[in-house]
This record gives sequence, structure tokens and C-alpha cells, in this order.
Amino acid sequence: MLQDVPPPEGVADRSAIEAALRVHGAPVRFAGWIFAGADLRGLDLAGCEFVRCRAGRADFSAADLTEARFSGCDLNNALCRGTILSATTFADCKMTGVQIHGARTLGLAFERCLLVSAALHGLSFRRARLDQLDFAGADLTEADFREAIFQGCNLRDANVTDARFEGADLRGADLGALRLGDATRFKG
Repeated sequence: MLQDVPPPEGVADRSAIEAALRVHGAPVRFAGWIFAGADLRGLDLAGCEFVRCRAGRADFSAADLTEARFSGCDLNNALCRGTILSATTFADCKMTGVQIHGARTLGLAFERCLLVSAALHGLSFRRARLDQLDFAGADLTEADFREAIFQGCNLRDANVTDARFEGADLRGADLGALRLGDATRFKG
């Protein structure tokens, strides 16, 4: 059971987060915290739980979020450059415009998330069960969806250039107006 850390008044800055981790001992549970625009670069947040937090425009670059769980969070326009997202779960999160670049993502999972206009270039969703994900307008260039199962997903206007879909079950996906040039990527 993770230790609940009470949120500070207003927006939490880096020093408030570091103090919470130091005082309560990581990993901890952040519920209702506001991290909007916070510099969280390089922090060790492995195993932490984030519930109903607001972290729009937060910078998680080079942070360790191994086995972290985000539930009901606002992560719109957050940045994850070189972030460790191994076995990290995002459930019921708003992630419009999030940018994930050069991250370690083995076991990364999204459940019922808004990923509208997100930059997810090259991410692997191989053999994943994708449930209620909205990828509308997202950059999914070179993403790997081989053998993935789509349930209630939206891929309208997503950039799927060089994405791989061999063996994927797309029956539960809204593909919108797919360009015929992309059709070769949908084998199986």
C-alpha cells in the first residue's frame, strides 16, 4: 500500500515533489496534486501512483516512471523525452498533445485515454489490447500495431506513415478516410 501524500496549496513545484518523496519515502501516491507546467526532469518516480492529478505541460523528460500508474489525470501537452515508461499504465487520462520521444516503453499501457494530436512516433503497441483510445490526429509514424486488438478506438486523421498493422484486429477501430497508400500496411 502506497503512502498518500497530501497535496500542497496551488501548483506543486519540483522542490515540493522532491520533499514529498524524501519525507514519505518513494514510491508514494499523489492524489489531486497540480503539477501543471512543472519541471520533473530526471526525477525517480518509479512505482508512484498519480490519481486525478493535473500535469498539463509538465516535463517528465529523463524521469523514471517504471511501474508508475496514472489514473484520471490531465497530462495534456506533457513532454516525455527519454523517459523510462517501462510497465507504466495510463488509465482514463487526458493526454491531448502529449509528446513521447526516445522513451523506454516495454510494457507501457494505455486504457481509455484521449491521445488526440499526441506525438507517439515509433511506439510499440504490439500484441496490445487497445481499449477506448482516441488517436485522432496523432502522429503514429512507424508505430508497431502488429497483432494488436482495437476496441472502440479512433484513428481518424492519424498519421500512420510506415506504421505496422500486420495481424491487427481493426474491427473495433474508426479508421476515417484512410489513404490508399497506407492500405499496404494493413496485412492479415
